[in-house]
Amino acid sequence: MRYVRLGEMPQKHHVQFRQPDGTLYREELFGTRGFSGRSSTLYHKYLPTQVAAIDRLEDRPPVPADDDRLQHRHLKTRDLPPSGNAISGRIAMMYNSDVIIAYANTAEPMPYFFKNADGDEALYIHKGSGTLESIFGTLRYGPGDYLVIPRGTIYRLSEDEPGTRILVVESASPIEVPKRYRNEYGQLLEDAPYRERDIRVPESLDMIEESGRHEVRILARGKMHAYYYDFHPFDLIGWDGYVYPYAFNINHFQPITGQIHLPPPIHQTFEAKGYVICSFVPRMLDYHPDAVPAPYNHSNIDSDEMIYYANDRFASRRGIEEGSVTLHPAGIPHGPQPGATEASLGKTETTELAVMVDTFHPLKITKVALKMEDPGYPFSWQT
Repeated sequence: MRYVRLGEMPQKHHVQFRQPDGTLYREELFGTRGFSGRSSTLYHKYLPTQVAAIDRLEDRPPVPADDDRLQHRHLKTRDLPPSGNAISGRIAMMYNSDVIIAYANTAEPMPYFFKNADGDEALYIHKGSGTLESIFGTLRYGPGDYLVIPRGTIYRLSEDEPGTRILVVESASPIEVPKRYRNEYGQLLEDAPYRERDIRVPESLDMIEESGRHEVRILARGKMHAYYYDFHPFDLIGWDGYVYPYAFNINHFQPITGQIHLPPPIHQTFEAKGYVICSFVPRMLDYHPDAVPAPYNHSNIDSDEMIYYANDRFASRRGIEEGSVTLHPAGIPHGPQPGATEASLGKTETTELAVMVDTFHPLKITKVALKMEDPGYPFSWQT
């Protein structure tokens, strides 16, 4: 990521920086990988360590399903009723040691702030709009936005109205721009499918002075706690560095096309340890005179494939609706359903929109996910 600076700060790091009343601002290094990774330097009005009370809250870990059969799965989220907020309303659908994939359809605003200290998050906003309020400042979001939030960030989604639909990717490792899209200096290459100007960073930083108790829910080591402060957590006068939340809209992904059908890595958008996130967007299809635009059958013998369908225009699948989620596990092949290959011949474009997560360790399906399952999906390739 590029260097960003917002608000006020001294010319040098780790020197005296005083408030109007003569007291010192409180400097905090917000760093990764000890002191050798990317970092930002934050300047607080109050001590960030000054907690007033702590409560231990109920854990909501993913509960594995009793059914662990090896089979393709189709989950339907479209008709799930709104529930909870952007944190409490998350429904974990599948997981492994690298990632938890969840879904939320919010019913109410967040009354507290949240910090995920266990990992980064990528929130794909399927429907809804609002403002990502964070300790780094404010950032507007809308449909199609990926909100990438580094671990340890205190934030809150302030929705324009409840009913935001979110695909949530909780990552045990940093979510990053793929190395193959960057040069040795970290700049995005000319042939990368997006560039720096497509990435939106926090727009404004306003120190908030509010008395009273403020709750920050912290997820760490798989356990949820509530930390209470006697000051608003957004007390920064300034910050600079390379760690901060940002937004990237899926519609700004520039698809790579070719004469014949290209493999899914061309759709890669982000990478992390043990998995990748890909974006399927409207694009021109293959233009060889004998091209077969539909995907070929393939066996991902060492990876599981999850796809979240942001619309219902996926030509290789039948029975798919907006909000569908498919899981194609390693060990068995998958591909177009009967008739899809023939129907694709001569097509020149697709209007599909979807998010894919490919993992390199098996995904476990959760108990609650089975309540959304289409039981006939594993047999939908029958003629």
